[in-house]
Amino acid sequence: MTDLAFSSSLAAAATHPDPAFPRFHPRPAQGWINDPNGISYIDGRYHVFFQYNPLSARHSQITWGHMSSVDLVRWEEHPVALSPQAGGPDSAGCWTGVVTLDDGVPTACYSGVKDHGGHSQVVIARGSADLVTWEQDGHVAASMPSDPLVTAVRDPFIFHFNDARYAMQGAGLSDGRAALLLYTVDSLDDWKYQGIWLTTADPVAAAHTPAEIWECPQLVEVPLSSGGSTWVMMFSLWLSGDDHEHANGVGYLTGSLSEDPSSGLPVFAPSSGGKADLGRDFYAPQIVQLSYSAGGEAASALLWGWANEGPGRDGRRGRTQEEIDDAGWSGVLTHPRVLSVAEGVLVVAPAPEVLAYRGAAVASGATGSVAVPAFAEVLVRGGAGSVVGAAAGAGAAAGAVELVLGSGADAQVVYSGSVVAGEELRIFIDASLVEVYRSGSVATTVRAYPAPGEEWQLTLPADATADVWELSLPA
Repeated sequence: MTDLAFSSSLAAAATHPDPAFPRFHPRPAQGWINDPNGISYIDGRYHVFFQYNPLSARHSQITWGHMSSVDLVRWEEHPVALSPQAGGPDSAGCWTGVVTLDDGVPTACYSGVKDHGGHSQVVIARGSADLVTWEQDGHVAASMPSDPLVTAVRDPFIFHFNDARYAMQGAGLSDGRAALLLYTVDSLDDWKYQGIWLTTADPVAAAHTPAEIWECPQLVEVPLSSGGSTWVMMFSLWLSGDDHEHANGVGYLTGSLSEDPSSGLPVFAPSSGGKADLGRDFYAPQIVQLSYSAGGEAASALLWGWANEGPGRDGRRGRTQEEIDDAGWSGVLTHPRVLSVAEGVLVVAPAPEVLAYRGAAVASGATGSVAVPAFAEVLVRGGAGSVVGAAAGAGAAAGAVELVLGSGADAQVVYSGSVVAGEELRIFIDASLVEVYRSGSVATTVRAYPAPGEEWQLTLPADATADVWELSLPA
């Protein structure tokens, strides 16, 4: 690594003046962040880039921020990686994209917009071996397709299939459908447009991933719980007028990838799908393919998502824009998440490395009502009593687990969900960010802002138990 005076993002967060600022999810101390970008694992180090405005807590003049880690636990903040270039194809912002190795050279492929309100193009930038310094020469690898059906395009993503490199972008069509555009990428400098690849006219896609534009498209190979692997597509489901509310959230499709016998191009056939996260505060995730199932190696992939600030959703108390401006920061990335598929359903779990944040035990095998610290990990287990009689069978509901902030008339239920026999919920509370992981299912991501003196309380149904730990930074 280059000899720079790095600062530890998480260590600095511990002394942040805002009690709502997360301490165990890396981000700069000030400024706006949104989509994770360019996630990569190169030379033993994870790199996470992200949409970043260091000058204010508002969504404008977007650059790429950059953090890295060797262990997904200790994170270091690096200088801004990419910035809008005056007169260049990215003068109005360096938007979402990926980082890949091109003949060993780290290369960013991102959406550049020349004029506010203009169409995006795929812009290429080359990085140093440690990904800390970048050369932006304004090279455009793909422009807006000439197809009159395509009215919007954004967010390039690169994948490999049958020893070939392909790319896709999310799009919106003039007839209201969301779409994917496919490219062959023999050279990263010159992407060849192959046409509209998939749209919401597909009945499986229409049922599970409805949108006007598919943003932040992803395509990765993930392991099956029964052995082998499958392909997962993921989209952020954009609707006009969203304004960072994103009511449709993020959807996914599972399916097969095969080669068209006539064109040789890949064909994705979706078979099932669902929501990639059940919370209202989750959007624009990016997945990094760590390995494909080739040469005897198992497929593996990690996901990060963006949890934004907001005026409050689903009855939860939020922050006004004025409060966000006063705080000077907006947005946080989730924990890294491991993906797999079981019986056609996406399974999302926290990366095992985040166990390193587990500190002193607060409660063990607790029942009833449990006080929870402001920075905590909670493990809830459904008990044997969750099954009511022999006829109920495995999976009978045990009642609701409720995570409540505050008390009395001002109390707000931040999370409520059932738990069944043999099931586990892992809950992470990091100031104003709550992540709930259900075994065998997807996660739920929500934001909630403790007022001075407010405490967290966990209420458990009969026969469910909870272990609680404080979070702490490892030595």
